[in-house]
Amino acid sequence: MKTSFSAHLHDWFPVLRWVRGYGGAHFTGDLTAAAIVTLLLIPQSLAYAMLAGMPAVTGLYASMLPLVVYAFMGSSPVLAVGPAALRSIMSAAAVGAVVAVGGASFIAASAVLALLVGTLLLVMGALRMGFVSGFLSHPVLSGFISASGILIIGSQLQHLLGLPLRGHDVVTLVGQVASQWSAVHGLTLGVGVVAIGALLGIRFHLKRLMMTMGLAATPADLVTKAAPLLLLVLSIVLTTLLGWEQQGLAVVGLIPGGLPTLDLSPLAADWWPLVKALFLPALLISLVSFVESVSVAQTFASRRRERIDPNAEMRGLGAANFASGLTGGFSIGASFSRTVVAADGGGRTAAWGIYTALMLAATALFFTPYLRNLPLAVLAATIVVAVYSLVDIPSFRRVWRYSRVDFAAQALTFVVTLLIDLVSGLVVGVLVSLLLHLWRSSRPHIATVGRVPGTEHYRNVHRHEVETHPEILGLRVDESLYFANARFLEDHVAALVALNPTVKHVVLQCTAVNDIDASALESLGTIVQRLRDAGVLLHLSEVKGPVMDRLKRSDFLDHLTGQVFFTHHQAVTALTAPSEMPQS
Repeated sequence: MKTSFSAHLHDWFPVLRWVRGYGGAHFTGDLTAAAIVTLLLIPQSLAYAMLAGMPAVTGLYASMLPLVVYAFMGSSPVLAVGPAALRSIMSAAAVGAVVAVGGASFIAASAVLALLVGTLLLVMGALRMGFVSGFLSHPVLSGFISASGILIIGSQLQHLLGLPLRGHDVVTLVGQVASQWSAVHGLTLGVGVVAIGALLGIRFHLKRLMMTMGLAATPADLVTKAAPLLLLVLSIVLTTLLGWEQQGLAVVGLIPGGLPTLDLSPLAADWWPLVKALFLPALLISLVSFVESVSVAQTFASRRRERIDPNAEMRGLGAANFASGLTGGFSIGASFSRTVVAADGGGRTAAWGIYTALMLAATALFFTPYLRNLPLAVLAATIVVAVYSLVDIPSFRRVWRYSRVDFAAQALTFVVTLLIDLVSGLVVGVLVSLLLHLWRSSRPHIATVGRVPGTEHYRNVHRHEVETHPEILGLRVDESLYFANARFLEDHVAALVALNPTVKHVVLQCTAVNDIDASALESLGTIVQRLRDAGVLLHLSEVKGPVMDRLKRSDFLDHLTGQVFFTHHQAVTALTAPSEMPQS
C-alpha cells in the first residue's frame, strides 16, 4: 500500500523524482536559463495581457505562480508555461462574448475562465484522459491556428495605427480600417513599423552580426535574447524624452506594483450563469492548450532523450491555469519560443521556472512604475512578430495535395474562425473531425484477395497478379467492425456474392480487425444467415486473439456455418480439398 501511494504521489508531483539529486550544476544551468527567459518574458507577458484585454500587469501575474506550480506537477524539465498569444485571444473572445470588455467584471471573468480551464484539465488528468487530444486532427488544428494568427495580427491594428477599432472578425476589422484610413496616427504608425522592423532584424540577423563583429556565440546569443527588452526600454526612454505621449502616442499608463491578489467580488451575485456561459470555451481552450503543450514537451523530450507523461502534463497545465486564475491572471499555455530559450539557456530541471517567477516578482514589486511610458505600438509590434509564424499557408497546399477531404476540414475551420469567431471555428473543426472519422470508417476498404503464385501470400486482385478459385471468395476487411460500418460490410458481401453465382465459400480475412462491437456482431450473424439461405458458407481467418476471446463469449461461433482458420492459406487449402476438411 505504501509503495502504491508513493508511486501515485510521484505521478502527481514529478518534482519528487529529481529534487533529491539536485546539485550545484543544476542550479547554475537553471539560474542562467531563468535569467534569459525573464528578459524575454517581461515584454511578452505585458503584450499578451493586452491581447487578452487585461491590464498589462496581469501578464506578470499569469507568469509567476503558474511557473512555480508547473515546476512541481509538470513532467517536462524545460516546458515554459505562461501567457501565450493563442490563449490570450481565445480568452478575450470568450470573455468578451459574455462580459463587456474592460473594467473589473471583465478582469474577474477572465480569472474565472482560467479557473475553469484549470479545473477541467485537472479532472481530465486525474481520469487519465490524455486521449482527448485526438479529437483535434492536425489539419483542423492547423487551420484554426492559422486563422487565429491572422486575427491576432488584426487585433493589434488599433495599436499600430492609432485607430479605435472594434470587432473580432476579419471583415469587420478590414471595413473599419478602410473607413478610417485618413485618421491613421502618423507617429503611432511610425513607431510600430520601426519596432516591427527592429524585432525582425533582432530575430533573424542580430546574432550573426554580433558574431561577425568577433563576439563569441554564447554572449551573442544572450544579447539577442535580451534585445527585445532593450528595445522596450529604449522606446520608454524616447517616449519620455521626446514627449511622444503629448503628441498622441498611446502608452501603457500607470501599472500598479506589488504581488497579485484575487478579487471576484464583481461577480459574486452572478457567478453561476457566467460559469455556464464560459464552460464550452473553457473546454475548447483546455483541448487546444493540452495538444500544444504535449506537442512542445514531446519535441524537446525527444531531443534530450527524456520522457514525459501526457497525463502529468495535463494535470500540470491545469494546475498552472488554476494558479493563474487564483492570482487574477488569465488562461495560459505552453510557449514554444520560451521553451527553446529555456532549453538552449541551460535549463536542467523545472526549477528554472521557480527562479523565473522570483525574478518576475521582483519586477512587479520594484520596476513597474518605470513601464508607464511604454508605447502600446511597441507591445503590438512584439505580438505581431511573435505570432506571424502561426500563419502556416503552405500547409494548405500540402494537405490539398495529400487529401481533399482533410483540406476541406482545414479550410472550413479556417474560414469559420476568420469570419465568425474563434469558438465557432474550433467547434466546427472538432465536429468536422469526428464526422470525417465516422464517414471514413463507415466505408472501410474491403479487398477481394487471391494467392500470389508460388507463395502463401494473399493480395488484392485489383493490384496484383494472383490466383483465385471460382468457388471461394476471399475478402480482407481493413478496419475494425463497429456500428458505423456494419451495414456497409453486409451490403458489400451481398453484392459480391450476387455477382459471383459459383461461389460456395466466403472467407473473411480479419488481419486488420482489432475489435468487433455488438452491432457488428449482429451484422455478422445477419451475413451468416443470408449466405446460408443462398447456399454459401461464411468462414473467418486470421482472427486476432482478443477478438476471438470476445467471440467465444457470445453464441456467434455456434451459428457460424463455416469455420475459423488460423491463416487464410489454411482456409483456401482446406476448402479446395473438401474431403480433408474437418467438420464444423
